[in-house]
Amino acid sequence: MSLTLHVDEQRWRANLAKVAGLANVPGRGGVVPVAKGNGYGFGLAHLAEEANSLRVDGLGVDTLAVGTYDELDAVADFDGDVVVLNPWRPTVGHEVARPQAERVIHTVGRLVDLKQVQGRVLLERMTSMKRHGFSAAELKQAADLARERGLQVEGVSIHLPLGGGYAEAEQLVLDAIAADAHHTIWVSHLSAAELSRLREHYADINFRPRIGTELWLGDRGALSVSATVLDVHPIKRGERFGYRGRKAPRSGWIVIASGGTAHGIGLTAPAAISTARGRAATLAKGGLEASGRLRSPYWLGDQQLLFAEPPHMQSSMLFLADRGQPVAVGDTLAARVRYTTTSFDRISFD
Repeated sequence: MSLTLHVDEQRWRANLAKVAGLANVPGRGGVVPVAKGNGYGFGLAHLAEEANSLRVDGLGVDTLAVGTYDELDAVADFDGDVVVLNPWRPTVGHEVARPQAERVIHTVGRLVDLKQVQGRVLLERMTSMKRHGFSAAELKQAADLARERGLQVEGVSIHLPLGGGYAEAEQLVLDAIAADAHHTIWVSHLSAAELSRLREHYADINFRPRIGTELWLGDRGALSVSATVLDVHPIKRGERFGYRGRKAPRSGWIVIASGGTAHGIGLTAPAAISTARGRAATLAKGGLEASGRLRSPYWLGDQQLLFAEPPHMQSSMLFLADRGQPVAVGDTLAARVRYTTTSFDRISFD
């Protein structure tokens, strides 16, 4: 009676080993798994366990990355260091208690913060994302200030935009070298080929790739989602149903399936639309919604089902056009969801 994430364990773990193996350079550091938010659908605690397994397997995993300080407790069982990706501020981050504090690496991107932070730090270089970090000139000042204060600098952090590419990465690496900031550079969103090229051109620099999606979700064929059919009711055209007492547009079936807004079903992030095709698809979707036809993530065979009304907190009400009873209580429907915004009742490793 649940929304379940099914994992082909052998295939999924093969991808973990492949990605971690490609990023690992013995003696110079390997991949830094990213475990943040909902843990890419797996949960943060589970990803911490998986990172421990990769560490034991000798794949260079000695550090885990989380998004915020509030996520530290969830990954407390990880055996190595933990870097917090969101920047340290005087109002957050200082409360990390010992002995955990000795394992935490703070990300710092402002000189005013660098004057107050204690412990281990990453100096973040601003990228074209314009999110956090030092300018090229500030990075030099930050490196000098960190040395003056006796801080333990663990490297320079570069968080590239998606598809940022090699050219920007190389320029930022040169900035770090010019600033005499550190010989270790932590990078995000570089392809394996780009990372390899950087390592070849800058053999005296240690590169630590932070990888989340490619590691945990890199083989989507290893993952599938199912929802349980909780109830099925026949309905006639014009008959009222649901919280809002809407009238059925035609005769058919109301199907109640597990999964609702508490799981992230029906909740979507703003889309980044950059093509004419993408704009056309958005307009088409808006037209369907305006007419009351709301596409759901649930599928019966090759048929995508419609929401009968917006999803409830823990279940969804779906509509099927008139035909012989298509499903029964206890049957399952396939669901195509965004793993980073979905919480599952169960995770089944098969």
